[in-house]
Amino acid sequence: MKNFGFFLLLVLLATTSLEINAQTCKPSGGIRGRKPPPGECNRENNSDCCVQGKFYTTYTCSPPVTGDTKATLTINSFQKGGDGGGPSECDNQYHSDDTPVVALSTGWYKGGDRCHKYITINGNGRSVKAMVVDECDSTMGCDDDHDYLPPCTNNIVDASKAVWKALGVSEDNWGDLDITCPQSDVNLALLLKHQILFLFLLFHYKKQDL
Repeated sequence: MKNFGFFLLLVLLATTSLEINAQTCKPSGGIRGRKPPPGECNRENNSDCCVQGKFYTTYTCSPPVTGDTKATLTINSFQKGGDGGGPSECDNQYHSDDTPVVALSTGWYKGGDRCHKYITINGNGRSVKAMVVDECDSTMGCDDDHDYLPPCTNNIVDASKAVWKALGVSEDNWGDLDITCPQSDVNLALLLKHQILFLFLLFHYKKQDL
């Protein structure tokens, strides 16, 4: 009986690791770029407008989030008239460039579940908290609704100028920055579930020794 309990513990540990690692993110498809009509693509912050005929990969997911999730920080204006386009999806409002806010790739945005939640961004040797207010759409792009900008890749944290300033990045280097973000509540819940099961089995395993 003790051997069986020990075997269950090993299986539980293995499946925990496999379940987290199995959460891979693969492309969902792609779109062909369309040339923006004159004046329809805002080039603020050196935004890349869609290129006619270019293939852009789309995603409905984002990479699994771990203790040191790697992401790419980009820059976006959430103000009215900025390159972010319309108001933010979470609250249908515009946000000042002086406010630390972000948009997340579709998978991390989770259909709005992360709206108004704060994430920690680690980069350039510093750390800053920013509120999620919008989605960086990884599923569509190159149309009027997306201001003729390409779909976001699946690992984007699109941040206001306030975030870049807080990270101490010089303005001439704003654009792309490798960052990490702490473990998400999704994987925390998954790990907690397995830890509870682990402790339950461990209790019964130890009980057999008494």
